Amino acid sequence: MPSSETEPAKPVGRVRPAVDALPAYKPGKAAEQAEREHNISEAIKLASNENPYPPPAAVVQAVAEACRGANIYCDHRATVVREALADRLELDVEQVTVGAGSVALLYQLATAYVDPGDEVVTPWISFEAYPISVQTMGGTLVRVPLTAEHAFDLDAVAAAVTERTKLVLLATPNNPTGNAVSTAAVGRLAESIPDDVVVLVDEAYREFADPALGDPVAELLPRFDNLAVARTFSKAYGLASLRVGYVMGHTEVVSAIDKCLMPFNVNGLAQAAALAALSDEVAVEAQANIDAIRAERARVAAALAADGWDIPDAQANFVWMPLADRTDDVCIALEQRGVVVRPFSGIGIRVTIGTPAQNDRFLATLAGVAQPA
Repeated sequence: MPSSETEPAKPVGRVRPAVDALPAYKPGKAAEQAEREHNISEAIKLASNENPYPPPAAVVQAVAEACRGANIYCDHRATVVREALADRLELDVEQVTVGAGSVALLYQLATAYVDPGDEVVTPWISFEAYPISVQTMGGTLVRVPLTAEHAFDLDAVAAAVTERTKLVLLATPNNPTGNAVSTAAVGRLAESIPDDVVVLVDEAYREFADPALGDPVAELLPRFDNLAVARTFSKAYGLASLRVGYVMGHTEVVSAIDKCLMPFNVNGLAQAAALAALSDEVAVEAQANIDAIRAERARVAAALAADGWDIPDAQANFVWMPLADRTDDVCIALEQRGVVVRPFSGIGIRVTIGTPAQNDRFLATLAGVAQPA
């Protein structure tokens, strides 16, 4: 007789334990999703650190023209983009690789270096893709707590490196806290890291940071063969949807990353957009947008401080509000009123800098739902 109890479903295939245990990456919630969930309209999204301004016209035109050749495979290596980046950064072209956003290159780096049982060290809280990329390969992410001021403790990072460590990941400006460390401080850290451990300086938000912090490409790559730098076109250039990032480093590191490049990873439209973005014409327009975002960031941070909120130094295109156990309640209250931010449950919320009107709406809405503790 068949059992009256429901039998458990049989698994489909045999998923690797490392993958089965992975946390799921959670992108910022879309405004449309918030509208459906809360039965509201005219929501704004300040959850994904997107540039609020569209790409420069020359980039749009380059993408449109590239569509005419969409029936032909693009250059697998994005050679022309690599050459343009190398020329601008005064590097050998063999020191530059291009991928589908800097996050794809992060996954390639983990694939190239991390074996099961290996360790990767990073300050924490930081970019949520770090644990996923490491755990996918069966590695362990060693999380070094931030200081009470939400800053990196680089001495503790160095102390966490062991003989099992393969990589050190350092996001500066950090996502989601927004604070940054100087190139000089990164250099001191690199001096204390063994030569067989690769240090990745993740600069996805570099263009929004204080230039006085320094340039690790110019200042550190000549000194440290085991140091690499990641950057992206997604934020400053408004190309988030097209997915183009790049890594600079020693030729051996770049070669290892390239071996893990999926065929035609950076599509032809993205390559055309990146090449156009590197032109002098686009650089002027992009810098104007960057300056506008930085000015708005300063205004938003000053307004929050004036209202009594204690926030870290903001060096990216967002502000971080450490709300601890109030995080989820404040996030939902904002969403219900049409302002979508990015919660990190039990820790805080990250608020992207939008247009002046969007930022005004956030500030006014926040004042109506929460007060500083």
